[in-house]
Amino acid sequence: MAEFFETISDPHRAFIARQPVFFVATAAGNARINLSPKGMDCFRVLGERRVAYLDVAGSGNETNAHLLADGRITIMFCAFESPALILRLYGRGRPVLPQDAGWGELAGNFALLPGTRQIFDVAVESVQSSCGWGVPHMRYDRERETLSKYHLKHGEAVRFAKYQSRTHSIDGLPVRNPSQAPA
Repeated sequence: MAEFFETISDPHRAFIARQPVFFVATAAGNARINLSPKGMDCFRVLGERRVAYLDVAGSGNETNAHLLADGRITIMFCAFESPALILRLYGRGRPVLPQDAGWGELAGNFALLPGTRQIFDVAVESVQSSCGWGVPHMRYDRERETLSKYHLKHGEAVRFAKYQSRTHSIDGLPVRNPSQAPA
């Protein structure tokens, strides 16, 4: 049975810290719903109602576009070990880029990774837990190193040209990137 909470509790925080993967969902207007898996030790609980995650340049920038257009975000963690549990954080988020005020404060919570593009700062509005009994048992092996190796090999110039110079999402929504003025 689902249970709602107003804040992230210490047991929630401990559960989140044990999960090697989480999922991010956003949507905006008539755009597609975006659902992305994340790993790489890039999630932090900053308070009872605040979380953030480090974003590395990849194939798109949909979360940035959706948060600029709508702001809503859902983050889901699920246990692949016992005991079963699904934990969702519902809130409103904003992309914080290296040129933005607040970058230094947020970036200090992370080991910046090759290809770091932005940090998503999320104000948590509610927390939901549910049983997770339908989630299979799976074993964590290791992180993939391919994306970090790619960014290390190709450097900042290629990363900027290929990923960060995009000005729109796949649905035509505007995105912000490090080539633009601060928000």
